[in-house]
Amino acid sequence: MTIEERLESMEKEMGRQKRRNRWLLGAILFVAGGLIVPGFIMTTASRARAQEPGTAKEIRARSFILEDENGKTRAGLWVLKDNPILSLSDENGEARAVLYVLKDGPGLMLSDEKEEVRVRLAARKDGPGLVLYDEKGMPRAGLSAIKSGPGLTLSDEKSMIRAGLAVGEFGPDLVLFGPDGKVIWSAIK
Repeated sequence: MTIEERLESMEKEMGRQKRRNRWLLGAILFVAGGLIVPGFIMTTASRARAQEPGTAKEIRARSFILEDENGKTRAGLWVLKDNPILSLSDENGEARAVLYVLKDGPGLMLSDEKEEVRVRLAARKDGPGLVLYDEKGMPRAGLSAIKSGPGLTLSDEKSMIRAGLAVGEFGPDLVLFGPDGKVIWSAIK
């Protein structure tokens, strides 16, 4: 093998590694955003319910609280730090759907009867994304269409990404990870 061939081989391998690292970083940022934003929104929705007066209907410049005939909060509309939020609650007063607009873009969260976020959909500046959570609130699947290309991640019960599929400017990438997070198999074009 000549020096030129070895250099060309090394350049190709470095390109593959760069693509894999970019893809993995994008997947990690997407999943991390999926963990932080839902907690912030659900905490805010719970705080808003706790601060409302129990007997009177209320309309204020910064919030609107809608109660049912039993005095349970069923919907709330407010602005928190320049971010409008609409929360819809079930008959037990548990927030089940939250629509919000942050500086990074709008989003929608759907929760189960225990207020565990199960679905998060966002249209952020870097692209749209969807995260599906298990019954313990752990992200298990993520789908995104960011600037560098679409991607799909599948995670185990500990939120460790175990499989990823992405299509970037250089073609498709499929990567499988072990429980320790190390690559156990990859197919990169």
